[in-house]
Amino acid sequence: MIAIFDYGAGNLRSVENTLDAIGVQYEIVNDSAGLLAADKIILPGVGHFGQMLRSLDTLRVREALKERLAAGVPFLGICLGLQGLFESSAEAPELEGLGVFPGRVVRFPRTMTVPQMGWNKLQAQGAPSLLEGLGENAYVYFANSYYVPAETAGDRAAAVCDYGGISLTAAIEVDNIHAVQFHPEKSGAVGQRVVRNFLGKTC
Repeated sequence: MIAIFDYGAGNLRSVENTLDAIGVQYEIVNDSAGLLAADKIILPGVGHFGQMLRSLDTLRVREALKERLAAGVPFLGICLGLQGLFESSAEAPELEGLGVFPGRVVRFPRTMTVPQMGWNKLQAQGAPSLLEGLGENAYVYFANSYYVPAETAGDRAAAVCDYGGISLTAAIEVDNIHAVQFHPEKSGAVGQRVVRNFLGKTC
């Protein structure tokens, strides 16, 4: 079962539309039982780091989610779903992230146009399965004021982007864990291909 976890993220319907277009069945879940039953998990995310982590804790799913990740269940985090994998964020410094990866999410400098809103080019690092078939000029849609520096992700980065001279982590791929800073559900055919690649569905 493909589970989309609903903690109240605003882009849930767009993610559903993408899976509908691909032609796969899925369920919306919002508790530990749903996560424990899932064969694949998608965690959409828009809004505030603190809101997402507080919602996960209110729903009492933090440990269940970490347990499923550690057990090797394929996971796709979107936007905040990527940022939440790290230890902390400047957006809500009082809260702990999931801590799957070390490091801190930071804010773009106030001298820049913030948020990054629009299309940016992916720069693949190696040959990640998540980006298979995208070619060398794949553009995807971003909407973010905070980011994971490329050097923080290190060799976990499947792709980076340049925004105002800053190299930011655009995608992560480590074993069963996949995450993207951009919004595949708003990135047209390229984004749909990313989701297909995660699901392992033949295009």
